[in-house]
Amino acid sequence: MTWEGPHRILRAFDDRPVHLVDTLPAGAALPPVDTVAGAVFMGGPMSANDTDRLPQLAAEITWLRQAVAADVPVLGICLGAQLIARALGARVYPAATKELGWAPIDILDDTDPLLGALAPRRTVLHWHGEILDPPPGSAVLARSAQTACQAFRVGNAWGMLFHPEADRELLDEWLAEPSMAAEAEQVHGPTAAHRLRADADAAEPELLATTDAMFAAFATRIAAHADRYVAGTTA
Repeated sequence: MTWEGPHRILRAFDDRPVHLVDTLPAGAALPPVDTVAGAVFMGGPMSANDTDRLPQLAAEITWLRQAVAADVPVLGICLGAQLIARALGARVYPAATKELGWAPIDILDDTDPLLGALAPRRTVLHWHGEILDPPPGSAVLARSAQTACQAFRVGNAWGMLFHPEADRELLDEWLAEPSMAAEAEQVHGPTAAHRLRADADAAEPELLATTDAMFAAFATRIAAHADRYVAGTTA
C-alpha cells in the first residue's frame, strides 16, 4: 500500500540508486534476482496467504525464495517478513489477538549485524494480526510479550514483524488513512490516535538513532553484495 512504504529506510541509501516497485494493485513485475544488489519488502493489509486472490504475492514469494538462495541481502517488514517465511516453507497464521501499538521487543542475539543495534530491548511499533513460525534453519532474533518470533534471520535475509521504520511522522500518515485509523480504534478504542501519538513521542528519542544504525548496517551489506557481484562479472 502507498502509505506503507520504506519511509526512514530510504535514508540509508542516499548514495545509491533505489528502484521502488509497487506490485499491488498495479501488478508491476519484480526485476530479475541477479540484477539487484538487495531488496526491502514492506507491509500491507493483505495476508501472505492470499496468493489465490492476489497472484502477485505468489510471484513475490517465488522471487524471495530465489533471492535467499542467491544470498541477496533482503529485509522484510511485517507482511514482507511473512512473505519471506512463506518463501522458506514456514507457516503464517492469525494471532490470537492483534498486536497493534508501541511495545518493547527483547533482542535475543546482540551480535546480530542488524538487530544487535536495538539490543537489549527497544520499544517499537507493532501493527499486525498474523504471526509466523520461524523458517527452517533460521535464527530467532527478537520476541515480544505477545509474539515469540518478532524477527528472524536466514543467511543474508532478515524478517521483522514489527515496524522499525515507524516514527511519529509515519504514524500520523497511517492515522490519516481511514482504514488504519479504524483498525487502531478497534484495538484501543476511541482514544487510540492520542495514545499512539503519545507513545510514539516517548519512544522516538532512543528509537531513531538505533534503527537508523540498523538500516545503515543493512545498506552496508547491500554495498558489499554489489561489490562482489561486480567483481564476479568483471573478473
